[in-house]
Amino acid sequence: MRGSVKRWLFLTHRWLGIVLCLLFVMWFVSGMVMMYVGYPKLTPDERRLHLPVLAADAELLSPAQALRQAGVSGPLADLRLAAASGGQAVYLVRPLRAEPTGSGHGMGSHGASAGGTLVIDARRGERLMDVAPERALASAAAYMAPDGAARGAAAPSAGSDHGLRYLGQVDGEDAFTHARSLDAHRPLHRVQLPDAADTWLYVSGRTGEVVLDAARTERLWSYVGTWIHWLYPFRGTALDRYWSDIVIWLSIAGVVVTLVGSYVGIQRWRFRQAYRSGSHSPYQPGMMRWHHIVGLLFALTTFTWIFSGLMSMNPWRIFDAGAAPLQTRALQGEPLAVPRDGPAGALDQPPQALLRAAGAPVRELRWVPVLGRVTALAHGASPRPQVLDGQTAQALSLDADALRTAAQGLMQYPIARVDVMNEYDLYYYARAAHTMTGGNERPLPVWRVVFDDPQATWVHLDPHTGAILGQLDTRRRVSRWLFTLLHSWDWLPLLTRRPLWDGLMLALSLGGVLLSATGVVIGWRRLRLKLR
Repeated sequence: MRGSVKRWLFLTHRWLGIVLCLLFVMWFVSGMVMMYVGYPKLTPDERRLHLPVLAADAELLSPAQALRQAGVSGPLADLRLAAASGGQAVYLVRPLRAEPTGSGHGMGSHGASAGGTLVIDARRGERLMDVAPERALASAAAYMAPDGAARGAAAPSAGSDHGLRYLGQVDGEDAFTHARSLDAHRPLHRVQLPDAADTWLYVSGRTGEVVLDAARTERLWSYVGTWIHWLYPFRGTALDRYWSDIVIWLSIAGVVVTLVGSYVGIQRWRFRQAYRSGSHSPYQPGMMRWHHIVGLLFALTTFTWIFSGLMSMNPWRIFDAGAAPLQTRALQGEPLAVPRDGPAGALDQPPQALLRAAGAPVRELRWVPVLGRVTALAHGASPRPQVLDGQTAQALSLDADALRTAAQGLMQYPIARVDVMNEYDLYYYARAAHTMTGGNERPLPVWRVVFDDPQATWVHLDPHTGAILGQLDTRRRVSRWLFTLLHSWDWLPLLTRRPLWDGLMLALSLGGVLLSATGVVIGWRRLRLKLR
């Protein structure tokens, strides 16, 4: 019986390995590419950097005026002012409750855009509806302005193409737009810039905002990097609905191959007495011996990378947060709203006062309720926004005691402690923008509010703006260990000591390539022999 089990293990490793080793080679090689070139994305900082500066002397309506004229009422989930659509200043408004399609203001398929976002001309209070190619070209022209020259009053001339080339509309997905975050912006307009990098811009067909940029280098390397690594050839095809299952089950098969191969390799290796050949491996010099020896050396890292890749897919949703949703109103107060009557509120104040009070060029204004009052975040060249009182336009510093008291209401459990973090740690850290987990805003200092709930929930809170930056419970922290730590080795002592991280990752990856490549050669020889 024991011999029969061992034979089945040998056969499982042999035939599964023949099928999967070519896939392993592809994963290792593409993973090395991804260390330096990631999937095209537009980070928040990069997006704001390319927005035109808002002119403080432009004739702009107040948020309340623009919203009233556009017929928008009720609570708001988000409110921004930026020259983001066609290069002209617009209010980007997301109602807390999405408007029904086909409302009294002509909301068709393009009216309620980008997850329910409405686009309102900041000068006239008119809703901007369809995003035609001309508007997409104007947005691209504003994006490539070299100095972010102040516009905000009028869009670039529609008759001037600035050397831009319209490449058409992407109704579904192409090789660089598989990200689910782009779903709310589809269809996308694709525009080619006349720059040395041969950059493609993707413009939202719903709001007219630039939502993605992809230079030629990113596009070319993506084909041998992220696009093939994440098995995106299956996306946008008849197998699209099965893409997640395909990745999960191929990863499970890979885990089985590495575990069985490790067992077989250890069983066949003589640790004390050598074989007659003088080698501790039973195989003759050649591919089989190389595969045996390299497998013993790199089996563990091969297993951890394939296993952590499986964990990245959150199979069967095992890492879904078990903690209760946060009661954000306790921290924010009442949501933004446009009162029909009564005294003037913060949204009735003209944006020009805020732009002048900022004292530096502003590219985006965002109104946010914090601690029961409306604040205006003025985003400029600095990664951190200026916080202004939305009513008085004065610089605002949030009261730490009030913020701590409000944080208690986020959950129906007591706060165990509040850690003030001035440095990154294992769970809160920044990665390079091109990496899969990089590009997110990770300001310092930050508060870690630790709750005494069954899921041991942590909430990261920005004391500068009052924004909630993230929520981690026990399952998400386990995911941090099993996915990002094992897969990317994003451990601060390594990341802060590059090129040590690079050398270690490349050496182990090359070991995985050698292990897999010898398996490909062995498999090909065996298949050719069987076919004969």
